Amino acid sequence: MVQAKLAKEKEFVQVRSATVRFAGDSGDGMQLAGSQFADIASMTGTVVRTLTDFPSEIRAPAGSLGGVSGFQLSFGDEEVRTPGDEPYVLIAMNPAALKMNLAELQPGGIVIVNEDEFTPGNLAKAAYSSNPLETGDLSSFRVIPVSMTRLNEEAVRPMNLSRKDAARCKNFFALGMTLWLYDRPLQPMLEWLMDKFRKNKAIMAANGASLRAGYNFADTAELFRVQHTVATARLPKGRYRRVTGNEAAALGLIAAANRAGRALVYASYPITPASEILHELSKHKEYDVRTLQTEDEIAACVAAMGASFAGAIGATGTSGPGLSLKAEGLGLAVMTELPMVCINVQRAGPSTGMPTKTEQADLLMAVYGRHGECPMPVLAAATPADCFQMTFEAVRLAVKYMTPVMLLSDSFLSSSAEPWRVLAPEELPDLRIAELPAGEDFAPYRRDPKTLSRPWVVPGTPKREHRIGGLEKLDGAGTVSYDAANHQRMVNLRAEKIAGISRDIPPAEVTGAKEGDLLVIGWGSTYGAIAAAVDELLHAGRRVAHLHLRYLNPFPANLGEILSKYERILVPENNMGHLCSLLRDRFLVNALPLPKVDGRTFRIREIQEHVETLLGGLFR
Repeated sequence: MVQAKLAKEKEFVQVRSATVRFAGDSGDGMQLAGSQFADIASMTGTVVRTLTDFPSEIRAPAGSLGGVSGFQLSFGDEEVRTPGDEPYVLIAMNPAALKMNLAELQPGGIVIVNEDEFTPGNLAKAAYSSNPLETGDLSSFRVIPVSMTRLNEEAVRPMNLSRKDAARCKNFFALGMTLWLYDRPLQPMLEWLMDKFRKNKAIMAANGASLRAGYNFADTAELFRVQHTVATARLPKGRYRRVTGNEAAALGLIAAANRAGRALVYASYPITPASEILHELSKHKEYDVRTLQTEDEIAACVAAMGASFAGAIGATGTSGPGLSLKAEGLGLAVMTELPMVCINVQRAGPSTGMPTKTEQADLLMAVYGRHGECPMPVLAAATPADCFQMTFEAVRLAVKYMTPVMLLSDSFLSSSAEPWRVLAPEELPDLRIAELPAGEDFAPYRRDPKTLSRPWVVPGTPKREHRIGGLEKLDGAGTVSYDAANHQRMVNLRAEKIAGISRDIPPAEVTGAKEGDLLVIGWGSTYGAIAAAVDELLHAGRRVAHLHLRYLNPFPANLGEILSKYERILVPENNMGHLCSLLRDRFLVNALPLPKVDGRTFRIREIQEHVETLLGGLFR
């Protein structure tokens, strides 16, 4: 329900959720303004989901369409699964930002534009033949033109900044207006500025002045007639913080290494969008974390493997073409049966592709992309916060089954954020493994009968001397073997070990109808859009269900039984149908792909409309 009342001659509207997008030039600070708004929305008790949108060019020409940077967030008083299909408020700092984002705005939405930047030169760069603020092209929206550049300059003039430094403050003017528009407090932002710029008092004061100027302008200008507020969310009790997927993955590695009682060694080569995991881990050396920035992807993979051989939790991360370079090293880890984790933060490809856009097109590479018979577990996180749980799980499986494990994230999960309940250490399982009994005959490939894993022994342990390498090993003894029958046996054992993991992972769970017309299956970052779409379809009386897979190799043991209960299966993916092909191949089911490879995540409405089409209905 929307409630409204008049206060100080302005309308005060309470809403259950809101979606806002900040957009401007790469140098306009939209990511900072958006992330700070998201932090304040979280602090004031709402559930937040965010989406960042960076240009692929590092220094695209100022004011150009290719240089537009954006930050979208959705916040509300209940579960928020996506950053929102369509923003209700768009803050556009120049004509290019308006042109690139207007089509996605809700009809009747609010457009706040920096009218000072709508100059003939900037209009030409954005391919406008005339000024849209004057032609009536924006009549479907409520347009609020604001002289942000001029008003910001007036606000910061007392600090005597250079013209360049003064211009950089205008993102805080836009942030101040947005904080007023959604009835969010200024004080947390002012305290953040005091801490962030404590060594530069002039910049601190200027940004604070611009922030207050924007807030006060919205409060007093007749252009802003409506102020919105979002009610406080009711979350389970606990301590929460806002995390991105990359932050959550880093914290998951730290927690898992701690619960395993071992050091963490993370080796990585910088690559978008996985680099932030390395950056985050480098801040936490006090938790026995060692980080290596290596000269290439191959070195990163084998360094992590070497750390695992030495008894640490070895991990590496990459994206896109970096996974190709790690393929041989991952094969060596499979052959030597060493526990390590490879986090692949997928991006749009092939090759360099669109390095700042999202995609899920590495699934087949993750499952099959190594030479020889080379099976390894493949997991996928569903949300930014879930990156913590699935990273922890990747370490658990790696240590227990003595195998490399691949965890799939993607560009959307890596940089988007949501609330995460901070876990106490005792809430996490103990990952320490029992030492071999003293005096027992040691053989490096003698296997545990339950898990088929070989023992993990640190080099130099008395009476446990051994060698490992890439050549095939004699079953048990671990010496080099060229025997054909032994090779067949070792290939079978490695495959059985990975297949047996299906008994040690949670069964697949269905949301919605337990049998019926249609099952929608997803994996990775499609979770939010699918879950929200299926919820709405269920409320409309449709016999549909949702199943989200976090374990992609092996699949959960009960997956085949579940699939058999539905007439049709729809698989939305940000690729051309990878999981759909795996399901058809493994279970011979009527799986239909819903591919999307435009560098953007699914919208809730896209999935709803496709399901209604399949069911012969009409989407409303």
